[in-house]
Amino acid sequence: MAEAEEIKHPERDTQNLHQIVDMLQRYRLIENLVHKQEMPRHDLVESLVHKQNLVALQKKLDELHPADVAYILESLPLNDRLLVWDLVKAERDGEILLEVSDAVRETLIASMDSEELFAAAENLDTDEIADLAPDLPHDVMQDLLQSLDAQNRAQLQSALGYPEGTVGALMDFDMVTIREDISLEVVLRYLRRVGELPDQTDKLFVIDRDKKLIGVLPLKRLLLHDPDVSVAAVMVDDPITLHADEEADQAAQAFERYDLVSAPVIDKDEQLIGRVTVDAVVDFIREESDSDMLSMAGFREEEDLFATVWKSVQNRWAWLAINLVTAFIASRVIGLFEGTIQQLVALAALMPIIAGIGGNSGNQTITMIVRALAFGQIHPGNARKLLLKEVGVSLLNGVVWGAVVGVFAYILYNNIALGFVMTGAMILNLLLAAVMGVMIPLLMHKMGRDPAVGSSVLITAITDSGGFFIFLGLATLFLL
Repeated sequence: MAEAEEIKHPERDTQNLHQIVDMLQRYRLIENLVHKQEMPRHDLVESLVHKQNLVALQKKLDELHPADVAYILESLPLNDRLLVWDLVKAERDGEILLEVSDAVRETLIASMDSEELFAAAENLDTDEIADLAPDLPHDVMQDLLQSLDAQNRAQLQSALGYPEGTVGALMDFDMVTIREDISLEVVLRYLRRVGELPDQTDKLFVIDRDKKLIGVLPLKRLLLHDPDVSVAAVMVDDPITLHADEEADQAAQAFERYDLVSAPVIDKDEQLIGRVTVDAVVDFIREESDSDMLSMAGFREEEDLFATVWKSVQNRWAWLAINLVTAFIASRVIGLFEGTIQQLVALAALMPIIAGIGGNSGNQTITMIVRALAFGQIHPGNARKLLLKEVGVSLLNGVVWGAVVGVFAYILYNNIALGFVMTGAMILNLLLAAVMGVMIPLLMHKMGRDPAVGSSVLITAITDSGGFFIFLGLATLFLL
């Protein structure tokens, strides 16, 4: 019931944040007042007031889910963030570190010593430790490896062996396996004896003596069939499976297409090595979406909202520099036609229309192509048809909107030739935007680069420079 209530009221995140901020403000106000008062045993009184003020704040934090605490930490300036972080109970540190963004996690880990980091990570599952591993100091990771038993150490080393963005990196090892030759009654007795199921368990995994996956037993079938029936009689013998070295995008597509809650992960010998759950997939999709959004805006990496000015500048300068270069190129294209612009000043006022519409059209095409690439919908057999389709769309848009801006130019300047130049330039620039909007992400994908990173910057540069060149070139040919 509590979880359902939280889902109905997502604004509770904001309410919790405002409560914490208000408590922090009261805490600092009272601390300053007591500090300025002159009284007997001042240090003792100040210490008591300090502890009393922090107790209420700590109690509030203890009531919150780790994800809610993570949201609050991400929303606080560094000093307040570290104060709140110090009040979090040590046994919850690991869970919260998993929930916060990479940039904020960096600031929290920097404030902890090796013993605190070890204590925070030792209570986590091996797959969760693997998620934290890139941010943990080398000595802490070595201590963690030594503290694990042989099975968990092997699992952790296996998880660390898979690159980020693969199914293996999303995989966890907490699952229930059974044999096919036992009855459902035996399975039920076993589950009652265990007393607890891993989170997001909707099926049990059926393996043979060599640990090869031969099927899955959905819990629904376990509960609804006769207990005397064997597992082999009711199991699904052709389940959806994932391979550890596959791209995580493929796992996300499988979960979306088949409405999965969990899926087994197998190796090249079809041995069961782990599972992927829907919560891990949802986290991956959110992170990918955030990363694509930041990349298209020109960020090198995820940025802490309250990062230092210098760190933020370092994170943003790369694409700003590229934008500056493309702007210089566009300015030089305009410079080639200075004489034309001087003779017909109206061109200077009309140029941004051509470039702006071309940029918008190109970004629409790129967004669609990047999305299709992410879902694996584009292949050599349909790429040409897709290009022709986008050219057709842009041609029709160019004729329609080119006619509109042509009439607009004629009405403003009483120059019918200028209207035709505007129409022609609009059609040609939209065709350029269509071709480059398809080709840029396809070429980046073929080269192994993320097509979402920088595509919008490149298409804008091309449609700006190309639009100026087309418009001013046509004007030079037909108006002078």
